[in-house]
Amino acid sequence: MIVKMKFVSLTGPKDDIDRMVDKYLSKYDIHLENAMSELSQVQDLRPYVQENPYRKRLAKANAYSAMVGKATPVPAGSMTIEESMELVRSLDENLTVLSEQKAELAREQEKCDEMMDRMRPYVDIMDDIDDILGFEFIGYRFGRFPKMYLNRFKEYMYDNFCTILQECGEDDEYVYCVYFAPHTELHRIEAVYSSMHFERLYIPDEYRSDPAEAFKRLSEKKADIDEEIADIEGAMKKILIQRAPSLLGAKEKLESLSRNFDVRKMAALTENEREQFYILCGWMAEEDLAELKRETADDEKVVLMVQDNDGEVRSSPPTKLKNPGLVKPYEMYVKMYGLPNYREMDPTALVAITYSLLFGVMYGDVGQGLCLMIGGFLLYRFRHSNLAGIISLAGVFSTIFGFLYGSIFGFEDILEPLWLDPRHDMTTLPGVGSINTILVCAVVFGMFLTIVTMVLHIRNYLRDRNTEEAFFSTNSVAGLIFYATVAFEIIMIFSGHAVPAAKVFEVIIILSVLVMFFKEPLSKIVERKASAGKAARKTRGSSSGSRANAAPEEEGFFPGGIGMFVVQGFFELFEVMLSYFSNTLSFVRVGAFAVSHAAMMSVVLQLAGAENGGNPNWIIVVFGNLFVMGIEGLIVGIQVLRLEFYELFSRYYKGNGKEFVSTFEKLENS
Repeated sequence: MIVKMKFVSLTGPKDDIDRMVDKYLSKYDIHLENAMSELSQVQDLRPYVQENPYRKRLAKANAYSAMVGKATPVPAGSMTIEESMELVRSLDENLTVLSEQKAELAREQEKCDEMMDRMRPYVDIMDDIDDILGFEFIGYRFGRFPKMYLNRFKEYMYDNFCTILQECGEDDEYVYCVYFAPHTELHRIEAVYSSMHFERLYIPDEYRSDPAEAFKRLSEKKADIDEEIADIEGAMKKILIQRAPSLLGAKEKLESLSRNFDVRKMAALTENEREQFYILCGWMAEEDLAELKRETADDEKVVLMVQDNDGEVRSSPPTKLKNPGLVKPYEMYVKMYGLPNYREMDPTALVAITYSLLFGVMYGDVGQGLCLMIGGFLLYRFRHSNLAGIISLAGVFSTIFGFLYGSIFGFEDILEPLWLDPRHDMTTLPGVGSINTILVCAVVFGMFLTIVTMVLHIRNYLRDRNTEEAFFSTNSVAGLIFYATVAFEIIMIFSGHAVPAAKVFEVIIILSVLVMFFKEPLSKIVERKASAGKAARKTRGSSSGSRANAAPEEEGFFPGGIGMFVVQGFFELFEVMLSYFSNTLSFVRVGAFAVSHAAMMSVVLQLAGAENGGNPNWIIVVFGNLFVMGIEGLIVGIQVLRLEFYELFSRYYKGNGKEFVSTFEKLENS
């Protein structure tokens, strides 16, 4: 169901907002609206702009808390604002020097790593080419090739130029090389290498004379730096661990202060001759509002006002769903389509019933249903997955219909069907012939669900005072009378009974069709009468003959002309009749999947050799059941969801609601 909401405004002295938020408002779920836009009609209103003084200290507290690990924090309520701020400031002061030393060492470490990465591929060859590096007429370049381009270079260019390429090592992306060329050709050859994405690496001269020794010195230097960094981190951690409980308590305190301070973003300021006041406004559940009223009743600095007149509230109420635990997982499907608006009916309970029932009809098997029920329940219990909860409840109905069909893990000779056998029970319909009974039942059940959704459609639009949709449209009173009458006649004819008072039913059908055909003129007549009544009440006592008060000329009943109206109405009515027919036949799939499930399990049992009462291959039986549970369970779940969205929701549900978001939870997660 949808939680009842009230629009509230809270006002008090500007300097008291932090106390009010911390003492009262932060305890409740409230969907705050922007007061500047909500109260735009109030004069001399301006935004409450102020920089959050806790944000920087909170960032420091979060960084230091991450280094502490687990510890029992001091209760945040036992620390004052000043104590929390001073604790983080003093820690930051003590740790800043160590942090700067660590940062300097990290830069040195990065330089060592970079130089070692450059030298590593060349360490083993540089001693061998030391004499060559001193040649007067030969130049060299260290660098690396992307693997793809090196192969191309070797294949298409290498043999055409006066150069020697020596591969020294490789990683996942690059091959590290050194190439040699005459000084006279070096500039041209360097351009060729560059064109093939050769990236030059520079190695300082001091590392070339004895590269192995230089690499060793770099390794030792890096190890020393690592050790110094570890010592600094240990010293920092020691300081933090000593004050960990206080630090974590200060962090919680600052989080609360920062979150509450950010409420100012939604507030506005106004003032009188002596003082400035804040204004906060938003939506609260009625039960929370009653408790907040009780708490603030004796507080002279807090003024709480409740707005009961919907016409004076600019924003629409947000939607907050509250359903029993058994059907709560189905809120996931409702939200997939769209939240109900505040004036709509919450369809969660109806979805839970119809989805589970349709799933059970389409997937009736005692054994597999129990597996779905138990497996889904365990996943929902330990993983809190809404989909698992849906599977568990659907498994309950699958088990029930398994008993009704007499099927357990596909075996149909163990249990006696309590209702029917989907594959073998047939019904003879006049003019149609023999057809599976389950298909007929599925269509009849679809008719019933369609009528229920029409009733819900009428209920929703009566609340919205939409005359056309409530009385004259496809799913309105006229549509309900037409569809229910036709459905009744079809059931009577196919069941072999005469339709009582057939002429009366024909008249009812014709009248309902005419009402749907003339829905626009009829709705305009009703709306004009309603508008005329309101105008008469407003002008009562004034001069009714005054030309100034005369009503403006209204649009005619057929603004596009009678001919255009008839053509358009005919095709719209044809589309309506076609949709009634196709939507009803769409429920045939419910029975078809029941037959399909029985047929698939029959194939599994045939493969296992159990169809004729023989000794079955239990491995095939087990894996066949697992396969059917997986593939058909998924398909049936999707098909039922399709029926919910396209055949049921589309008739009565808009799903254009605004979600209720607790402002404090939003600020905490931001």
